[in-house]
Amino acid sequence: MAPAATARSAPRPVSQGRWDTVTTSYYLIIGSTGLLLLLGLIMVLSASAPTQVAASASPYGLFFRQSAYAAIGLVGLVVASRLPVAFYRRSAPVLLLAALFLQALTLTGFGHSVNGNSGWLDLGGVTVQPAEILKLALALWLGAVLGRKRALLGQWRHVLVPAAPVVVIALGLVLGGNDLGTTIVLCLVVAAAFIVSGAEWKLLTMGGVLAAVGMVGLFVVGNSNRTDRISAVYGACADAVRGQVSSADAADACYQSVHGMWGLATGGLLGVGLGSSREKWSYLPAAVNDFIYSVLGEEFGLFGTLVVLALFGVLGFAMARVVMRHPDPFVKVATAGISAWIVGQAIINICVVVGLLPVIGVPLPLMSAGGSALIATLLAIGVVLAFARDEPGAREALAARPHVIRRTFSVVAGATRRVPLRRGGSAK
Repeated sequence: MAPAATARSAPRPVSQGRWDTVTTSYYLIIGSTGLLLLLGLIMVLSASAPTQVAASASPYGLFFRQSAYAAIGLVGLVVASRLPVAFYRRSAPVLLLAALFLQALTLTGFGHSVNGNSGWLDLGGVTVQPAEILKLALALWLGAVLGRKRALLGQWRHVLVPAAPVVVIALGLVLGGNDLGTTIVLCLVVAAAFIVSGAEWKLLTMGGVLAAVGMVGLFVVGNSNRTDRISAVYGACADAVRGQVSSADAADACYQSVHGMWGLATGGLLGVGLGSSREKWSYLPAAVNDFIYSVLGEEFGLFGTLVVLALFGVLGFAMARVVMRHPDPFVKVATAGISAWIVGQAIINICVVVGLLPVIGVPLPLMSAGGSALIATLLAIGVVLAFARDEPGAREALAARPHVIRRTFSVVAGATRRVPLRRGGSAK
């Protein structure tokens, strides 16, 4: 009886439950990413068709272009997910230098401005935004540096050098192009990397306060455009949404926010139906980019918006599992930075659309139209998938799991080996 009692009282092995295995992070990332990407393509088609027709173009033009970006990004995701962790650790400095160089080019004659943001490059007819690659490069480089110095991060000089000077350069290059939204996202990457690295909280708090005060003082105070946006979203815009003041002028500071919230309000609980949005008919600026969440809410209602929130929650949860379960400090810090970028940017975008934050011009990851952002995001997710495959026991579990195609062929082959019944006889 004693051995049986001992066996019953023994603790269950870790990660052996049906929904908590060594491959859970891997499949949650794939599933949530795939659903967000598919829903994003559907919404790009729905939101862009009216403006494409108004411009005498094919209603499917922007959708086909976004689908091509998605295909390129998915190829990059698959390749990135198969590379070893050591490759990313070694290549992080080179990737960061390349990203900084491209970002610096945007401040020269090679760059051009889009909506007041000069962070774009024309490369042989292809327009790219280097800041999107800089997000991934900075996360990997911080992972390599802070992971290697983890035991020394209780000392302020090891926290600051060489991370702080490089971070300042990266932020300065992006701010030089007047892109405050991307700068805020980069700050999220840096903050998450430092927090997970194990640096002293006193140093992190002091650095965060100084950075916040510096950014507000240098880039908000004295900038009438940004101060007008901030004051409007917390004052006049709320009155305009309720119809107490007019916001009919497209140049009004409240115009975009008001029409975004009107779209969400019109959708109600279940939405007006796919393709039936009114705001996308040139009433809502950036309907296919920064405010695609508003079109989604109008057409799919509160239900659709909550589904998107849940999918980003699942993606963030899966990446957090990688941070907690992987033993390599490099993987922990880099994954934290990538997660803060993608999930944090999604939260910022949604808060802008619902009127909790002023309009700062950041797209909704995996859903907004735009090639650079989509490809870079899919590449970053591919990197995290490579880290998830490297979790203890995950690689062996994935190798032992029969491939879908292989299982299909085995079923077909088994069916063809059956002996058919002869007429009037029996099978032998």
